[in-house]
Amino acid sequence: MPVAPLGTTPGLRRRLRRQALGFALLTGAAGAVALPGIRLLGEVLRRGWPVLGPEFLLAPPRDFLRAGGIGPAVLGTLLLLLGALGVALPLGVGAALYLAHYARPGPVTAGIRVAVGGLAAVPPIVYGLFGFSLFSVAMGLGRTAAAGALTLGILVLPTVITAAEEALAGVPREYREAALALGASRWQAARRVLLPLALPGIRSGVALALARAAGEAAPILFMAALFRAGPGGGLGDRPLALAYHLYAAATQVPGLPPERLYGAALVLLALVMGLMALALGGGGGGWPERRP
Repeated sequence: MPVAPLGTTPGLRRRLRRQALGFALLTGAAGAVALPGIRLLGEVLRRGWPVLGPEFLLAPPRDFLRAGGIGPAVLGTLLLLLGALGVALPLGVGAALYLAHYARPGPVTAGIRVAVGGLAAVPPIVYGLFGFSLFSVAMGLGRTAAAGALTLGILVLPTVITAAEEALAGVPREYREAALALGASRWQAARRVLLPLALPGIRSGVALALARAAGEAAPILFMAALFRAGPGGGLGDRPLALAYHLYAAATQVPGLPPERLYGAALVLLALVMGLMALALGGGGGGWPERRP
């Protein structure tokens, strides 16, 4: 009995047509989702690029933001991100290490995970009210970069915990068991085996968390300053972040040239996209492949 050539049977042809149709629909859906973002990015790039320059990036604002630059906002954003990193990284990785390596399965561990997931769903403005009440008022830090950094650190803490726990849980169990079998303590196994192998995933989660913190204006709404003559430069200064700078300039400065807003938005997008690229590029690798 003759055998039909590959791809000529009716059933196979129908499956191939359905597969091609599915790929076309998925491609169209992806394009429909990406097109508005590409259009927005192109508009921001077209209108914001002409104003970029050393003075715009480094100089302080003048004439109520209508002239000068965004130097204090850039410096304040970087200062806030560094402070948030100093808060969220040790606390988040420590909590994830406890959940993935030390905690026993049970209602307490499950409750901690539920609490972490619940904190990730809290609106940012609530974190701002909490940070202002606790850090600025109760702890006496006032409207300073230290209070803003602590608030942003608490905001991104659930993201860091979740990403670090997933990275630690993704390390093959055999590596941890081998370290313990060789006489290593649980801390030695965590420090010399688990954490180094999970580092790429942890780095990706931290970068995503910082990208979120860079674009948040609500958490520092009660601690940010709109106008400043100089750039500041310490945790005791009142911070000025790019996200809040954009919000306040667009809503409280009449007659502001729109190109200046687009320029500040372009700088903020470049910072966020750089952190996202770091997250996407840091997720690979981690542990060697298993060999039979």
